[in-house]
Amino acid sequence: MHKDGVKRWILPCVLLSTTWVKWATGLGSYSGRDTPPMFGDYEAQRHWMEITTHLPFQQWYTYDLQYWGLDYPPLTAYHSWLCGKVGSWIEPSWFALDASRGMETDGSKVYMRATVLICDLLYVWAVFTFTRATQPTRSIRTQNLTMVILLTQPALLLIDFGHFQYNSVMLALTLLSVNYMSKGQDVIAAVFFVASLGFKQMALYYAPAIGSYLLAKCIYLGQKNGGKLFVQLGVMTVASFILLFLPFLPPFASPTAILDPVTRIFPFSRGLFEDKVANFWCFSNVVLKWRNLAGPGTLVKISTLLTAVGFLPAVVGLLRTGYSSRIKDDVIEERNETPTTGPGPLFPLLLFSMLTSSMSFFLFSFQVHEKTILVPLLPLTLIMVGASGSVESTTWELGMLTNNVAVFSMWPLLKRDGLGVQYFALTVLWNAALGYTPFRRPRTYCQFLSLVVSVACIALHLLEFFIQPPARYPDLFPVLNVLVSTPVFGLVWLWSIKSGVEVGWAIAGLGGLGLNLGLGEHPSDRLRNRVQSLGVSSVRKRAPNFPEGLPPLSD
Repeated sequence: MHKDGVKRWILPCVLLSTTWVKWATGLGSYSGRDTPPMFGDYEAQRHWMEITTHLPFQQWYTYDLQYWGLDYPPLTAYHSWLCGKVGSWIEPSWFALDASRGMETDGSKVYMRATVLICDLLYVWAVFTFTRATQPTRSIRTQNLTMVILLTQPALLLIDFGHFQYNSVMLALTLLSVNYMSKGQDVIAAVFFVASLGFKQMALYYAPAIGSYLLAKCIYLGQKNGGKLFVQLGVMTVASFILLFLPFLPPFASPTAILDPVTRIFPFSRGLFEDKVANFWCFSNVVLKWRNLAGPGTLVKISTLLTAVGFLPAVVGLLRTGYSSRIKDDVIEERNETPTTGPGPLFPLLLFSMLTSSMSFFLFSFQVHEKTILVPLLPLTLIMVGASGSVESTTWELGMLTNNVAVFSMWPLLKRDGLGVQYFALTVLWNAALGYTPFRRPRTYCQFLSLVVSVACIALHLLEFFIQPPARYPDLFPVLNVLVSTPVFGLVWLWSIKSGVEVGWAIAGLGGLGLNLGLGEHPSDRLRNRVQSLGVSSVRKRAPNFPEGLPPLSD
């Protein structure tokens, strides 16, 4: 289309074609279809629309908890209320209190699928603004290709439009927060991240990285300007949380009413894990049998400790880099200037830190579900699409491999949902559209790993198709799935730590040369201005291991 001179039609065609793929995915089965008495996630989302529409706020988190009690934060509840109100206006029987349980009429299913598609427009907007905010120096063709990659990501499409959930809303709010941080508008970014937390508690996986980034930004700006930003962030964050939980706070509710949503949002009583998930606990449980070794309370403490150790490198790296590159208040006063708004030198660290933090939670935290892999996939894919140069790069190869393994790791869930056709079709379509194949002669260690893992995934599918598991080991194939997938996720976690260290080293080194963005011209700043004008590719010449996928520091 670029060659034929119809560039202006590319973006509309991208949006229409990706929408068609999403709707086509939704024509298939979903979680809990025709499986009474509890059905599945589809019924859970529909039931929340039912109870929020008919019951007062104070009963949302207490009503009949044995049947899909509401266990997501308030913004999801408000979203359910809005969808339920609109749906009840169209057809009241779809969300009649108690009488509509297990509702699976054609009309209600079309409406429910439509709500996902409409809510996904927020994610489309977030992706569009991401390509324009963080890739301003790249061609429109590259920006549109980035949109295709993100909007047709198989894992997200299979869960939201197949299995049935609204994860794209939570991811969109997080991505909008990143977009505003890329512009230096950190207070607005904090509000959007609170909204993401208020929609799904899984956004907490990003919290150590984003919180540390904002604190490091305050340190970087110096005592005066950094202190001012710290106060603004604190006030807006607290105000945003109060607004989210307002119906559950005095004078609108009793002083203890706030405990109802909090105890539902953090269900530590459920145990370490339920299904077979490709994380540390299920992987090691093959040998260690954790539930026999320790009680629930001890396992919570061990899980918390390992998770904290897992994301600690991201936190330390951000704070250290912010301190190393901080602006001196006396220099600012001497020049009678204030730093201009902008991301500063810390922004290239953000996505790597988000990946480290979220992957640490996925691997080590308590009560992880298969679908949670969507959280670390977001920063990883954003890093992947930002990788410059050939698609043969390590970043691109690792990003594609991890996305494919993430879909593979969800196969037991998707198989249960009857989404086998969608699983194979979307995986093949996405890889073919991006021109990626692991089945070629490997020239790097990463390509060799991709080849071996892909062969293992296909072999496991063939074994499962032709061979029945022995009665003694009914979960044989899900366990093998975990044994194949978990090492890849662990490798990505270690790679994100390594990349974060390299980026932090490069930024701190440039900071030592005076890379304090936002200060005006000064005779002693000539070297600084020269360094500031360098793109990431130039920095890589000085640091051969400097990772790919970063926006130019000159932003």
